[in-house]
Amino acid sequence: MKSKLKVIKSVAGALLLGSAVNASAADQTILNTSYDIARELFATYNPVFRKHWEEKTGQTVEIKQSHAGSSKQARSILQGLPADVVTFNQVTDVQILADRGKLVAEDWKDKLPNNSSPYYSTTAFLVRKGNPKNIHDWGDLVKDDVALVFPNPKTSGNGRYTYLAAYGYAQDQFGKDATEQQNSFLKTFLGNVSVFDTGGRGATTTFVERGIGDVLITFESEVNNIRQQYGADDYEVVVPKTSILAEFPVAVVERNAKKNGTLDVSTEYLSYLYSEESQRLLASFNYRVHNDTVKAEVADRFPEVKLLTVEEIAGGWPNAMKDIFANGKQLDQLQRR
Repeated sequence: MKSKLKVIKSVAGALLLGSAVNASAADQTILNTSYDIARELFATYNPVFRKHWEEKTGQTVEIKQSHAGSSKQARSILQGLPADVVTFNQVTDVQILADRGKLVAEDWKDKLPNNSSPYYSTTAFLVRKGNPKNIHDWGDLVKDDVALVFPNPKTSGNGRYTYLAAYGYAQDQFGKDATEQQNSFLKTFLGNVSVFDTGGRGATTTFVERGIGDVLITFESEVNNIRQQYGADDYEVVVPKTSILAEFPVAVVERNAKKNGTLDVSTEYLSYLYSEESQRLLASFNYRVHNDTVKAEVADRFPEVKLLTVEEIAGGWPNAMKDIFANGKQLDQLQRR
C-alpha cells in the first residue's frame, strides 16, 4: 500500500516540478495556492487549462502549485506568499484575505456562480475491508472500540467540516435544543480520535501508510479516490445519511495578480472550472459538480445525502469560528472535559 501512495506523490511532484522548470519559457506564470489534498486534481487540471488558454489567446501559461491546510495557506498569503489564485476548502480562509489583507475583492463570492464554489463535496468515512467495526452512520463512531482519524479542526478546513458534520448530526438526532446530549456525543466523538493530523493528506497517510485507526473521516472525494487507488480489496466507503455541504471556494488574489500582470489569465483559470470539460474532470476526482449534463452522467456514483449547511448548524462560518473553533470555545471545552 505504501508504494501506491508514494506513486501518487511522486507523479504529482513531477508534474509540479515540470511546471516550475518550464515557467521561464512561458508567456505568463501563475501560482495556485490550494488545500492539502488537491494536488492531483490541479496537476491534472493545469494541462487542460494551458491548452484552453493557448487556443483562446495564443499565449502560453505555466501554473505553479502550493498545497497545505487551507487555513495555513491563507496565513502564508497574508505573510507574503505571492498567490495569483486561491482554491480553498473553506469560505473563511478566502474571506480573511479580503478582510485583513484587502488581497481579494470584497464581493469575491459574487464573481462566479454558486458563491464562487465550482464544485462541492461532503464528509464521509473510509473503513477497512469488511467494515469490521460495523460503521454505517455518525452514531457508530462513538462506540468504545472505534478509533478515528481526521485532520485537526484547529489547522484544517477539512477537519472543521468533519467536526461541524458531527455537530449537525447530533443536532439532527437529539434536537437543536438538546445541548447536553449533543455535547455528550461530541465529547465521546473527540475522545475516540487516535490522531489529529494538521491536514487532510496527513490524515490519509496516517490511516493508509501507518495503518492507524478504524475510520478515516474526510471529504467524500478523498475517500473514493483512496479506494479507487488501492482497490476494493482493502477499503470500503461509507457515506452517512446526514452530513454537511462542503463548498470549495475560489478567488483571484487581485492585488497580487494585478501586480504580476496576470489578472486576465488568473480570472480565466477559475472561470474555466465551470466549463463542461472541467466539471467532468472534477467529477472524475469524485467531487460533486453543478453542471446539469455532468451531474446526470455521474448521478449513480453519488448517494443521496441530507446535506446540512454551516448556516443551519452554526449560524454561518463567522459564528462557527468565533463560538466553536476559537481558543477556549466549544471545541476546546469539550476536549478538556
